Amino acid sequence: MDIKEIQSLIKFVAKSGASEVKLETDDIKITIRTGPTSSGPETTYVQQIPMQAQPVTAPAPVAATPDAPAAEATDEESKYITIKSPIIGTFYRKPSPDKPAFVEVGASIAPGDVLCVIEAMKLFNDIESEVSGKIVKVLVEDSSPVEFDQPLFLVDPS
Repeated sequence: MDIKEIQSLIKFVAKSGASEVKLETDDIKITIRTGPTSSGPETTYVQQIPMQAQPVTAPAPVAATPDAPAAEATDEESKYITIKSPIIGTFYRKPSPDKPAFVEVGASIAPGDVLCVIEAMKLFNDIESEVSGKIVKVLVEDSSPVEFDQPLFLVDPS
């Protein structure tokens, strides 16, 4: 799909009166939202889907002993809020290689605080917190690819 086809699709959706349209093919994912939003009158997102397959890692073998330790970890993590990636891209903990990370484990955060940056199609998108609390765990390595809805941080809201 070339840029002229995308522009024609945007104009068509705007004229149709639809508030949101999503289109996915093998190599492209497009979401078009029209009407008033908090960021302005019209927002369009275009994301290229990576063509290479992500390596599949096998889960660690589980011992045949009782599941008490696994159950404790699940209960412990269930009290935390998971902050997930809103887009596909490359996760960066720092604004640039020579700067400190946006947040570290143990840092207190509030709504609107920038937690990380995700690069998508040469655009760097600040990922802001929607919750307040304390960072318990960073779930993604710096400079790693992330998928839509992939967990990035665990936050203790208390």
